[in-house]
Amino acid sequence: MTPFIQSLFVVARRDFLAIVATPTFLLFLLAPLFMVGMGLAGGMGASQLADSARGAGRIVVVADAADVDALRAADTRLRTALGRDLATLDIRITSATAADPVAIAREKGSDTYAVMSGDLAAPRIVERETGSHSGRYLALLAGEVQRARASGPAPAVAPRFEALSRGGTSIALQQSLGFGAVFVIFLLTLLLAGQTVSSLAEEKGNKVIEILAAAVPLESVFLGKLLGFLGVAVLFIAFWLAMAMGGGLVAALFADPALLAAGGSAGKAAAAVASMPATGWGFFLGIGFVYFVMAFLLLGAVFLGVGAQAATVREIQMLSLPITIFQVGMFSLCAAAASAPDSGLARFAQVFPFSSPLAMAARAATDDSKAVHLLALGWQAIWVALVVWIAVRLFRSGVLGSGTGWKFWRRAATGAASSAPTGNAPH
Repeated sequence: MTPFIQSLFVVARRDFLAIVATPTFLLFLLAPLFMVGMGLAGGMGASQLADSARGAGRIVVVADAADVDALRAADTRLRTALGRDLATLDIRITSATAADPVAIAREKGSDTYAVMSGDLAAPRIVERETGSHSGRYLALLAGEVQRARASGPAPAVAPRFEALSRGGTSIALQQSLGFGAVFVIFLLTLLLAGQTVSSLAEEKGNKVIEILAAAVPLESVFLGKLLGFLGVAVLFIAFWLAMAMGGGLVAALFADPALLAAGGSAGKAAAAVASMPATGWGFFLGIGFVYFVMAFLLLGAVFLGVGAQAATVREIQMLSLPITIFQVGMFSLCAAAASAPDSGLARFAQVFPFSSPLAMAARAATDDSKAVHLLALGWQAIWVALVVWIAVRLFRSGVLGSGTGWKFWRRAATGAASSAPTGNAPH
């Protein structure tokens, strides 16, 4: 290894062991017990998000312009007769042969439960789920139009039902999953990354930071501290994942076997869950962890640079409020982007460096494109390096006093003081 990387890992190991090899670290591991209440709050938010997205569900009819009025009238009569809330009817006025009902059923932005196209006497109905109520309603709608137009006995309607080849995941579930990714990453960074603010306070007080700066490059000190805290964060996550997996195994051992073996609906539910993220569960979980690492490094670099400028513990405490407000602001921005994945707000959140990890994690739940994540990770890595470079320059100029570019006001003040006449000088 090069001396820079070697010193980086030495600093990282030093900070990691200084935190982990203490009795108080056990208390730190048990601190997330309060997360149960916050998890319930996040679950309520995700449920409301799913309800709002689910309210945008629709059924689509591809029809000629001459059939629009008849379809509207038949839909009004059927909804009145059935007396139940149904998905919104969306009529597309286009040639039935030119439209692709499968592509319409997979359009993003709204749940499309069923699409009907073709001749109303023998319509083609593409359903998201086989045997759905929406598909049957469209067949009933075609029959109602035929009955209203017939002067004699109503002709029989022979619909052709088709299901999407890959089933299709609810847009509401995907958006809820994206919101969940945003919430988890935000909660972990709020709990873990904020500790970097005070990491240099003690070392500045006992002059250890000056010894480190004289022995190794200051950039490696900052990056090493970030990696050390990242190691603590990964250990923290691994501990609670092991606890969750152990709890799940214990629950499975003590569960009633009759409940586990009952019904085939469990298999259907498992198949639906397996296809929820647009990019697949394996890629989604892996890229979600990588985005957590990037979010931790980005926010940790900012907090480390800001905290390095604080001279006392009181100043560090005063910095906690704006830091928390900044994190909550990024969470609010990304939560709004998760509910509108194709909006301009979502694109802004994906490009803005400090919200990019959270917004891109939400995008992985609703967009099956994978190459864009490599570009996003490269963009975020550039900003990590840039923030560390700026933090080092500020620390070297403002705290160590060894910089040359950012202390012109100090030189000016010193020059003015030296040129001012003293009381003992002769006039």
